[in-house]
Amino acid sequence: MDLKIKDVAELLNVSETTIRRWLNEGKIPAYRLHHQYRFSRIEIENWMLSCRHRGQEGIDQIFPIQASEETSNAPQARKGMQQFSLYRAIHRGGVLSDLTSQTKDGIIQEVMGRVGPSLGLDPESISALLLDREKLMPTALNNGIAVPHTRDFLLKKPFDVVSVVTLKDPVDWGALDGKPVHTLFFLFATNDKRHLHLLAKLAHLSSNEEMLELLRSNVAKEELFSHIKEWEGSVRHLSD
Repeated sequence: MDLKIKDVAELLNVSETTIRRWLNEGKIPAYRLHHQYRFSRIEIENWMLSCRHRGQEGIDQIFPIQASEETSNAPQARKGMQQFSLYRAIHRGGVLSDLTSQTKDGIIQEVMGRVGPSLGLDPESISALLLDREKLMPTALNNGIAVPHTRDFLLKKPFDVVSVVTLKDPVDWGALDGKPVHTLFFLFATNDKRHLHLLAKLAHLSSNEEMLELLRSNVAKEELFSHIKEWEGSVRHLSD
């Protein structure tokens, strides 16, 4: 899917001027189509993941606690759809905390064996797609959080799904900060924009110490749902 400057600005919660500045400085990947800039989801996704570790100038604007002026002026109905999109996706995907596998490949295959059928997905096929994405670039964010997802696959459902997996023993996931992963958010979105939107929220969550401490404590499922909803309500209106 081709994204325009306006689309990327809304997804990253920055102004179009900021996107154009990053383009001029060579900080964001793009290509030209009919003399206009276009962006691919996978390139923006990789850029977002890598920027979380490199500390690139200006990148923290992507994950602000407060809404930008542009987003604050968005229609109220749209804000409502955005505000708890992660909570709704996690509520549908559920929480797993009793895995037996202790390697990246094993964890992905075990989770898909349990989650895949409920989403109408073949466990072996979706596991292969997830592992291919990991080979392209590890999906670890930082601080023990990873977001396994596929490169091009989109969920053929009317809703997004995020399945949370908490690990008793942290596992090496190839994170650039060198920290093993203790919590995984398996992300399955219905379109490119929603995929990037949820990824942005999860990247924000990976920098929130209160949420990280909660995830490390292996909290009960319903309590986790409650805290996710409360946290997401405070991260005001990241663009959808």
